[in-house]
Amino acid sequence: MARKGYYYEKIEPNLELIEAMCRDGATDKIIAEKFNVALTSFYKYKKEHKEFADALSRGKEVIDIKVENALLKRALGFEYEEVTYEDGRATKKVKKYVIPDTTAQIYWLKNRKPEQWRDKQDRDNEDALKKLDKLLEEQKNA
Repeated sequence: MARKGYYYEKIEPNLELIEAMCRDGATDKIIAEKFNVALTSFYKYKKEHKEFADALSRGKEVIDIKVENALLKRALGFEYEEVTYEDGRATKKVKKYVIPDTTAQIYWLKNRKPEQWRDKQDRDNEDALKKLDKLLEEQKNA
């Protein structure tokens, strides 16, 4: 009887663990190392075994959403409560405010609305705007 492949012996029984590792922020490289799999084999397994690819996607989706939420929170600014403790007891509560972060705002806008916010604008648009300005000027002077 033929021996089961490495995927079926080591990867398939651990799909829940792999999904959890992704939720905790593990990269493909870290997971491959944990299971002693070369990255080439890891990516081959991903292509050949839908259940493996799905487990990776489900786990990464959760952490991606958390990062997106944190980036948005940072871009908009937020309030939080800071508690001071003495002898294990809360002695003081102070409400603090973190101002919006312009770098987070720029990053968010460049990725969410690249047509409007990317650094390099299409020259066609600039040329069209110049022509429009010229037409408006001619109309104003007529």
